[in-house]
Amino acid sequence: MAQKDTINALIRRGVDEDTATKLAEKNYLLGDIQSASKKELIKELGKKKGEDVYKKVSKGKKKKKSRTKKKKDKKKKTKKELKELEIPDKIAPLGDIAKKLIEICDEKGHELPRKTIQDAADKIKEIELPEEDYELMLDLIMDRFESRRVDPMESVGIVGAQSIGEPGTQMTMKTFHYAGVAEVNVTQGLPRMIEVVDARKVPSTPMMEVHLIEEFKHDREKAKRLASDLEVTNLIDVADVEIDMADKEVVIKPDMKKLKSSNIEIEHIMDQLKGVRGIKGDVEKSGKTLKIVLPEDEKKYASLHETIELAKGTKIKGLDGINRAIIRDTGEEFIIYTEGSNLKEALQMELVNIENSSSNSPVEIYNVLGVEGSRNSIIKEALDTLNEQGLEVDVRHIMLVADMMTNEGDIKAIGRHGISGKKTSVLARAAFEITSTHLLRAAIVGEVDKLEGVTENIIVGQPITQGTGAIEVKYMPKKPEA
Repeated sequence: MAQKDTINALIRRGVDEDTATKLAEKNYLLGDIQSASKKELIKELGKKKGEDVYKKVSKGKKKKKSRTKKKKDKKKKTKKELKELEIPDKIAPLGDIAKKLIEICDEKGHELPRKTIQDAADKIKEIELPEEDYELMLDLIMDRFESRRVDPMESVGIVGAQSIGEPGTQMTMKTFHYAGVAEVNVTQGLPRMIEVVDARKVPSTPMMEVHLIEEFKHDREKAKRLASDLEVTNLIDVADVEIDMADKEVVIKPDMKKLKSSNIEIEHIMDQLKGVRGIKGDVEKSGKTLKIVLPEDEKKYASLHETIELAKGTKIKGLDGINRAIIRDTGEEFIIYTEGSNLKEALQMELVNIENSSSNSPVEIYNVLGVEGSRNSIIKEALDTLNEQGLEVDVRHIMLVADMMTNEGDIKAIGRHGISGKKTSVLARAAFEITSTHLLRAAIVGEVDKLEGVTENIIVGQPITQGTGAIEVKYMPKKPEA
């Protein structure tokens, strides 16, 4: 099948059938011929036919190169323009204590990550450690840091998988009430862990944790107002909607107490009803009551029934997707937990603290805040799920999983549709899921497994190329002197 496709593709490009058949029989594909040099084609076909094939098949590729060059030139121009822009720092500048610690590290030859130095500086400031003890503290940190380094060629993936998988067998499969608030349920345990590593677009129980800005974080009234603005409020939640059979009109009687607590004006309800597609009548105000007056030709029971149903479901305020918002007083601040999530619009609200507010969906955070935010979200959600079950897993194993899921600039699942499905090894893919399908597909297309990874070497029963298996000891004896 592949040979026939190659022959047809070459004939369409003007190559004679005999030459095309000869190349296809030697297992050349169209891409191989396009990337082959003139010298290689001449060697296979002779000078005349080789030059002819090179001219006809590689001609399109040369044009592409010139287009690519133009694109690169455009990119270069863009970069020059960008140099003139002021790019903000992504990390906070180091303080005096942190700079002092870096000086000591340079003198003693210590190599510590910036984050470790910054954490040490914050702790020094908190406990007011004397400057003469900085060196001793760094020595202790360095000893601990060195003892936790990974040895060269260590199987960190296998160790990480085992370290997360074994405690994972002890996880329950329940939905828990969140933080003692009975109204908001959050999936925890094994189902939640699977959601995180599968990079599900929408979690089974989406929610947000919304913080107020520093100025109002202790203000209960502001918290109530924000919760009201977040939560979707439909007309039926704040008013009675009835049909006046005598005048054949839809009558809306707002509950004034509910309107006041939700900070809604009657005029706002009128504006929302006028914008509803499907409501054909005019919206009129009569005192504290609203009426929807249908045209004469629409004053039928079916039209009235349809209008009343549309009116009841009209959204008056709130963010799409957020069904409920609950306020919780932690003692330090008021936090709003939502049932449902709409992070993009929530972060645009004036009372929301954009630095602390988050969603429990790493994919949503990726779409709103980018890949670095989604990486941090995966780590946080996985650790929270394990800690809630009383299971201790070293954060570095979770970090490795998060890095693998996000290291290509987007968020990928750990499964056959993501990371595992992209493995070059046939046996490694087959060992994960749908074994027969992977092996059959590999046999049809003629894939070759070079046995370079851990899984495939274990399957065939030979030493893995990790740890001691990665080293070959060779000895060359000295030649005896003549």
